[in-house]
Amino acid sequence: MRWLTWGACFALAALAVLGVRRAGTGAARPGAGPWTRAFGRLAADRASLAALFTLAALAAMAVLAPALTPYDPTAQPDIVALKNLPPSLAHPLGTDFASRDVLARMLFGARITLSVSLLAVLLSTVLGAAYGAVAGFYGGRIDGIMMRAIDTALAVPRILVLIAIFAILQPVPLGALIVLIGVTGWFPTSRLVRAQVLSLRNQDFAVAARALGARDHEILLRHLLPNALSTVVVAGTLSLGSVIYLEAALGYLGIGVRPPTPSWGNILHEGANALGSLWWMALFPGIAILIATLAVNTLGDGLRDAFDPRSAELP
Repeated sequence: MRWLTWGACFALAALAVLGVRRAGTGAARPGAGPWTRAFGRLAADRASLAALFTLAALAAMAVLAPALTPYDPTAQPDIVALKNLPPSLAHPLGTDFASRDVLARMLFGARITLSVSLLAVLLSTVLGAAYGAVAGFYGGRIDGIMMRAIDTALAVPRILVLIAIFAILQPVPLGALIVLIGVTGWFPTSRLVRAQVLSLRNQDFAVAARALGARDHEILLRHLLPNALSTVVVAGTLSLGSVIYLEAALGYLGIGVRPPTPSWGNILHEGANALGSLWWMALFPGIAILIATLAVNTLGDGLRDAFDPRSAELP
């Protein structure tokens, strides 16, 4: 039964790829919309489709984790006889010092790492898009003040800010972890959206909307932000890879998700102190983090080229 569930994970990933291909159908037809053309270019990029397949498979494994393994990720069945076992048929990724199955912890840890990263990126993307849209729309002194504040925030390393906050607030609840990662990561997105809105606010459709009596928030929400949506999507996707790495780094430092709740970072942390004897404890979480970040960055590059084909021509 579990083999069928594993197969279902990859089937769902294949359906995600087919969905992108279907969305890009008709991209070459005259009058095709910009989103259809973008999906058509994305569907022609094999590296991006492979990255999408990988991410969809990881997400499916995280969602279906209870059906993929018979072990409880926090259970300690026999701390003497079953601890520190290398990979075997019974435990494909081995066990840890507390006799917990590493594969189960990896699958359930994917839930934590991916969900925390995704929710934090959604929060930071919304904040950055709103801030950048206001700055770009009003321009002038307001834009200058808002951008100087962003420059000041970007001058402080994000990881140092998070380490200082988490050191004071330990232990940090999962919800607070998401919020703190999100509210410290929206600054680059705001600059991208601000530049896009600056280029759009004086175009004919925005001027016509103002002439017809549309209010500022209506112009922003109905005309400017929808036209900047592709920039927001690309910025959010590209930032997801760095947030996955950041969440894992915090867990590795022991200030992120706290054991026994598994995350890729704290699993890696538990194996780092005995790398020579418990190599599987560090190897497999490291591979998972590498695959996830590489897939996200590849997909982000593909989306950037799909929505702005001119970027692919740049050296």
